[in-house]
Amino acid sequence: MQERLLCAADTALRTLFATPRAATPSPATGMDEPDLSPEEKKLSASYMRVNHVGEVCAQALYTAQAMVTRDEHLREHLLEAAQEEMDHLAWTHQRLQDLGERPSLLNPLWFAGAFVIGTVAAKVSDRASLGFVEETENQVSLHLQSHLELLPAHDAPSRAVVSQMKADEERHAAAAVDAGALPVPLPARMLMKIASKVMTVTAHHI
Repeated sequence: MQERLLCAADTALRTLFATPRAATPSPATGMDEPDLSPEEKKLSASYMRVNHVGEVCAQALYTAQAMVTRDEHLREHLLEAAQEEMDHLAWTHQRLQDLGERPSLLNPLWFAGAFVIGTVAAKVSDRASLGFVEETENQVSLHLQSHLELLPAHDAPSRAVVSQMKADEERHAAAAVDAGALPVPLPARMLMKIASKVMTVTAHHI
């Protein structure tokens, strides 16, 4: 357990204070930067900041669950998903830089909250933990779809990143179901949606 705690601490430090490195090139690689108006650039950056926060939370969630589970196969599955989410973190971080904006100032708070939730879910059972992953990924996918509808039509780099992220999140949700995820009870789903709404609205600006 001590080794897992150290790994979790390392992930937290790298997520919050280091420049993330992607193992897979960003879908926006090689694309020309679009000629966005100041308003369009601000809009794209706000959605990318929200997406970046989502990836910070994903690192916390998967790390917490991997720390708690006693199933080594599931632990490897969670860590593999976390690595793909690290790609997303790097892509959104780079896109924010390209747009001349910064990540959310509240990222440490978002990470801590997601880590606690992931730990609690994992302590219930592995199947409950997977159910939480499925529901989280499904909600994230819906957010990403709305971003595709709201991003400036000619911001091709941002749209490419969001499209690939959406496909990956849907795949993670399906993998959780295949691994035996239990459905999240309705009250918990509603609380997750409320928490997500608070996070997205806040991260849109801060």
